[in-house]
Amino acid sequence: MFENGPLVSVLLPFHNAAQTLAECIESVLGQTLTEIEITAVNDRSDDDSLQVLHQYADERIRIIDNERCGLVAALNLGLAHCSAPLVARMDADDIMLASRLEQQCQYLRAHPDVVLVAAQARKFPQARIQNGYREYMRWQNAVLSFDDIYNQIYIESPFAHPSVMFRRDSVIAAGGYRHGEFPEDYELWLRLLHSGHRMEKLPQVLLEWRESDTRLSRVSAHYSRKAFDRVRAHYLSKDTRIHDKPIAFWGAGRKTRQRVRLLLDKGFEPKVWIDIDPKKIGNRIDGVDVVEPAWLERAARDGNKPFVLNYVTNHGARDIARTYLERIGYNMGRDYLEVG
Repeated sequence: MFENGPLVSVLLPFHNAAQTLAECIESVLGQTLTEIEITAVNDRSDDDSLQVLHQYADERIRIIDNERCGLVAALNLGLAHCSAPLVARMDADDIMLASRLEQQCQYLRAHPDVVLVAAQARKFPQARIQNGYREYMRWQNAVLSFDDIYNQIYIESPFAHPSVMFRRDSVIAAGGYRHGEFPEDYELWLRLLHSGHRMEKLPQVLLEWRESDTRLSRVSAHYSRKAFDRVRAHYLSKDTRIHDKPIAFWGAGRKTRQRVRLLLDKGFEPKVWIDIDPKKIGNRIDGVDVVEPAWLERAARDGNKPFVLNYVTNHGARDIARTYLERIGYNMGRDYLEVG
């Protein structure tokens, strides 16, 4: 089929996707880059998904049955069968823009130090997108450079999983996808980053990302708020930027304290808690003072500048905290991090 093999393998697990699979497959087959293969992993579908795939007389499509069941098993099985050096993830209900694979392939070939490149994504249909997801997409599509990703990865997952292309051997060497009580994609991004791998994002929308009530992010406990909090805290505790430094937690509300507890339990004790609510300022949490933001300026003047972990999740309040920190000379990544 190809003299030297395909340039890109499209890793496409599917489960009962008959309603959307044809549109997805046609968007892949219609790519401007034609030297590709589609590794379609059937995760025990019992609808007409297989019949949909068998309609395509294209030798670039390979169908593999996942005997173990489950997305992580399907991803790792498909990854083992991908023959190209570059792997593009795709979900069976999403749509690629025509130049996606070509642009990402060219970028990785031109930047050998980059292990993974994602792309901006656009949610559809618009009528189903709620305000919270609109804000998330606004944030995600603005996180582009390696520095952006490195400094903001503890806020949320910075990539739409079906928008990424990565170097197959690097991901396999890092352990592939892991099964656990966490979102498998976000855990992989964190693991790659902590392993010293460089990841970036193209500043073009190259994926139409479908919103539906059946997405795993809506129906699986692996994508719950608590699951994200646990995996975030696990990797944040390993981040050398917060080691051997006094720490200040910004946000003293009850829900914030519950999330911070995951880091406290790993031995990270705060110097102070920071809040802008006059009702909280002056209180003590586990014997530690709750202070106003101006305390940070006084501490900096005295040479006792702490590293700030901003746990405020309300976007407007988070922006207020960020603006204040930047105004008094704090730099994201060096002096503070934001935690979702």
